[in-house]
Amino acid sequence: MSEIHPTAIIGKDVQLEIGNQIGPHAVIEDGVKMGSHNVIHAGAYLCRGTEIGSHNEIHMGAVIGHRPQDLAYRDAPSYTRIGDHNQIREYVTIHRGTKPESATVIGDENYLMAYCHVAHNCEIGNKVIMVNQASLSGYCKVEDQAFLSGMTGFHQFTKIGRLALVSALSASNKDVPPFMIAGGRPAVVLGINVVGLRRAGIAEPARSEIKKAYKLLYRSRLTVPSALKKIKAECGSREVQHLVSFIESSERGILAGGEEIEDGELLLSRKKPGRMRR
Repeated sequence: MSEIHPTAIIGKDVQLEIGNQIGPHAVIEDGVKMGSHNVIHAGAYLCRGTEIGSHNEIHMGAVIGHRPQDLAYRDAPSYTRIGDHNQIREYVTIHRGTKPESATVIGDENYLMAYCHVAHNCEIGNKVIMVNQASLSGYCKVEDQAFLSGMTGFHQFTKIGRLALVSALSASNKDVPPFMIAGGRPAVVLGINVVGLRRAGIAEPARSEIKKAYKLLYRSRLTVPSALKKIKAECGSREVQHLVSFIESSERGILAGGEEIEDGELLLSRKKPGRMRR
């Protein structure tokens, strides 16, 4: 059984498994599917086409699965799919896919703070943190354990790599490579997410290879293809292989380099970056 407040509005054919708590004035539209032990706080709005796993908490005023802010949308059936153990805080907005049968997809154990926005057809992995008012435009992809600081913005189709950290008030129109710290308007790569790598349990040999790959990409004045060739010849860890694959599959191109952050500290050095050339 689920606990549903008498003022909540539950549509037709809604599927609720056990142990859900639906707060006052929450709205769940027709056909929504929900797993077990979710908490839906007062005034949250779950729209049609939304599928939610288990053990999620959706806070006051959040809007999940509403129509995309896209002039191409023609009210065709599309979806929002959310996994398990996510925290979706106050007034977050997450929109469903634009094209028929397409979806916006969010994985597990993510933390979306107040007023964040996830536009249509975005894909968010697992254990991602989006700080207050971080905003993803349509078709963005965020890999596992990325950290998007407050009031950051990302162009359509941008990719943010695993364990990347983007500093507050930044705007990115290029892909953010895995394991890097980026910031600025427009954003540039400032260094390696040293603290994040350690906290994630990345072994020291792999961290050393990531540092070497970073230097080849951003401090050697090599073109990107030349840097990748040397990285593949000299580094073999899974993490660096993922970095190489991310860059090689980038359609928008990766961020250029800026002034370096040493060892994760927010202190800019005087070292001048090399130019990023393809």
